[in-house]
Amino acid sequence: MKPLHIKWITLFGLLALLPVFRSSAQSSPQEALAAEIDRRAAAIEEQVISWRRDIHQHPELGNREFRTARLVAEHLRGLGIEVRAEVAHTGVIGLLRGKTATPVIAIRADMDALPVTEQVDVPFASKVTATYNGQEVGVMHACGHDNHVAILMGVAQVLASMREQIPGTVKFIFQPAEEGPPAGEEGGADLMIREGTLEDPVPDAIFGLHVLPAPVGAVVYRSGPFLASSDGFSITVRGRQTHGAIPWGGVDPIVVASQIVLGLQTIASRQVDTTLSPSIVSVGSIHGGVRGNIIPDEVKLVGTIRTFDAGIREEIHRRVRNTATKIAESAQASAEVSIRIGYPVTVNDPELTAEMIAILQRVHGEERVVEVPRITGAEDFSLFAEKVPGFYFGLGVTPPEVDPDTAPRNHSPLFAADERALKVGLRSLTHMAVGYLEAH
Repeated sequence: MKPLHIKWITLFGLLALLPVFRSSAQSSPQEALAAEIDRRAAAIEEQVISWRRDIHQHPELGNREFRTARLVAEHLRGLGIEVRAEVAHTGVIGLLRGKTATPVIAIRADMDALPVTEQVDVPFASKVTATYNGQEVGVMHACGHDNHVAILMGVAQVLASMREQIPGTVKFIFQPAEEGPPAGEEGGADLMIREGTLEDPVPDAIFGLHVLPAPVGAVVYRSGPFLASSDGFSITVRGRQTHGAIPWGGVDPIVVASQIVLGLQTIASRQVDTTLSPSIVSVGSIHGGVRGNIIPDEVKLVGTIRTFDAGIREEIHRRVRNTATKIAESAQASAEVSIRIGYPVTVNDPELTAEMIAILQRVHGEERVVEVPRITGAEDFSLFAEKVPGFYFGLGVTPPEVDPDTAPRNHSPLFAADERALKVGLRSLTHMAVGYLEAH
């Protein structure tokens, strides 16, 4: 997840002074059921925190979530939930059948950690190391997926304890490798879908959440395009090696690569209609050469493309190729461009979003459920939401004494989550699940 381009203090006003939790205020016939959900959620809050700390202390990289998957599967089986394990390598699917077979909803949580060495000073900090793409790395839940898993384990426990009151079926999806599988492997939502995760039964809707820097307990969302598509690109610029003192004796790929970097920046700012949709082209890595007095044969650039519109996404891909190859040709060099298609735009179904926001506002209060601008981070939840209507929202985990605008972001070795948000996530997903099933 990337920074929210928001001033949270301005957006939320005195939000931090309000209670983090508020009781449900339903006046409908569902009041007793809603109160029961809250009672059961409160009763397992400490257990959810304990799960989160255990998972945080034992993080696992994508397609290697063996311990986490065992923990999840054993928990679900203990609740009497049907379990299918080893989906997309380490994924776990649980199926809870209520008093009727339909409707069917799915709730997804991602399980993988990142190759990041933790710097947060907590008793349950990760000390884990692992091999990632041939390198020994620290491993940390720097994106907060430990929170997602613990919350969904809690949702499963609450709903399983109320199965005779639930009109429908709930599918719990614990997904590996959201951050991407290791090099040379398949994984994530794409592989889970290909292995039948959204079949037998087919969900009518799917829900998910992601923790992020926002006031603790805040629920943030956007109808329609919410998170960006994410595509990676690499460009290999080939020149002709020569002595650094005689640059005219060869073709300098470093200078050409520099020109390409600058040229790429004009795509989003000058070549596509910025009034239609935001877009980003960023170069994050440049490698070339070994000595200051040797002009090398080649330079490699690696970067990312973020968009919110399928047409603009395709147009930017075309322009990245043209910009790189034409600039290289103008200097008698060559450029080979490779674009790796990543996650599509995460789109919240407008009708489903409106329905779920009404539930979340009733549960938490309107002041804590806030629509935000689009976020340039990306998520492979988008692949599920392409198949069935989806609603994905953000859960604030920044404590009141910390400014969310300066708090360490997801993927930082200093990223930390205020555990008071866990109960908010638990209540949110549980109320959404029951509310949807009752309404449909």
